[in-house]
Amino acid sequence: MTALLTDLYQLTMLQAYLEQGMDDSATFELFVRKLPPERNFLVAAGLEQALEFLQSLAFAEDDIAWLESQGGFSQRLLDHLKTFRFTGDVHAMPEGTVCFADEPIVRVTAPLPQAQFVESRLLNIVHLQTLIASKAARVVLAAPDKRLVDFGMRRAHGAEAALAAARAAYIAGVGGTATVEAARRFGIPAVGTMAHSFVQAFASEGRAFTAFARAWPNRPTLLIDTYDTEAAVAQVVALAPQWAREGITLGGVRLDSGDLAQHAKAVRALLDAGGLPSVRIVASGNLDEHRVAQLVAAGAPIDGFGVGTAMDTSSDVPALDAVYKLQSYAGVARRKRSQGKATWPGIKQVCRTLGADGRLHHDRVQLEPEPCAGRPLLEPVLRAGRLVAPLPTLDQIRAHCAAQLQCLPDALRSLAPAAPPFSPEISDALRALAHEVDAATRQ
Repeated sequence: MTALLTDLYQLTMLQAYLEQGMDDSATFELFVRKLPPERNFLVAAGLEQALEFLQSLAFAEDDIAWLESQGGFSQRLLDHLKTFRFTGDVHAMPEGTVCFADEPIVRVTAPLPQAQFVESRLLNIVHLQTLIASKAARVVLAAPDKRLVDFGMRRAHGAEAALAAARAAYIAGVGGTATVEAARRFGIPAVGTMAHSFVQAFASEGRAFTAFARAWPNRPTLLIDTYDTEAAVAQVVALAPQWAREGITLGGVRLDSGDLAQHAKAVRALLDAGGLPSVRIVASGNLDEHRVAQLVAAGAPIDGFGVGTAMDTSSDVPALDAVYKLQSYAGVARRKRSQGKATWPGIKQVCRTLGADGRLHHDRVQLEPEPCAGRPLLEPVLRAGRLVAPLPTLDQIRAHCAAQLQCLPDALRSLAPAAPPFSPEISDALRALAHEVDAATRQ
């Protein structure tokens, strides 16, 4: 990805920093200012891609040539960009970690021009995956014992978003994806069935089912609601003995429309009566965590859900108030005091304490030097632009996320807004520093 995938003001500020000789060490923190009412928690995600960006950051010759052609950029800046690299340090919450408002997810320390320039792309990467992982986690909590599959590529906001969404959903516990490139790139199980158009292309539903079963004999899943759902199941039951003689074992049937609970109960009864008790029922069709929870609560005999648009676009909460703010420059704590957007100054850590039951008790946002009575969440991941240690595998990240969700109190695991909402404690030393910075900047 080109280094020009950024906001113009990153380059205009970079030029001004160079002219002023401002290249002392700066620390920025990426965090979410406020959780939406529809979210009791967030799941941090996207760190691996963020680190890939930082390690590969460089301006190509044609990038610099284009900037020169636009006018206004100094020769000093253009020359500087020829060797521009990220050489700083990064601390971050491990991917899959549950987090909350005002908690730094990623902390960047580097010479000011570098630390400033990477803002836009870091937010672009971490925001999207955190947004989708947080939505997907709600779907997982709504149906903890069901097979869940990402069906959302076709309505995701572009190719990169579709791949990032599949990865983020898998971290949160979704078990597979219909997006083939995501399966190839990330090692996520690929899952797919058929479209209604496949059934419509044949002279009869039975012929369509047989053709598909013969083309994919290893436990195929058939879409059964193109015309009449129950009639389609009757055809499946009638054809199953023939398929069995050909070595084909039906894996499942998919429902995509209508009253899913009612259809699932009728389909389960027909399959069981027809000697097909092991055939699974999968449901899809404009599902979200609330609809999934309703189906589970209704006792619908559905074994798995394909969730698409609502999850891959986080349709109820399409964006988080994620920001990347300067906290320290040249050894001096900095603080933004804008109304409604004030920040806590200084280089910070998040300290997490669990209760005797192993559940989350409280988080404390504190200054880095303060002793941590629990577990510090921000860990070093880059030092001088290089990885401190190999990154975890995607399955390790997924397991970490599952453990994090397990540690949440019931009120936070609920789809309903927690009352009162969870909010981290701010340490006394951090509050005192904020007062000091305010006093100094008012002079």
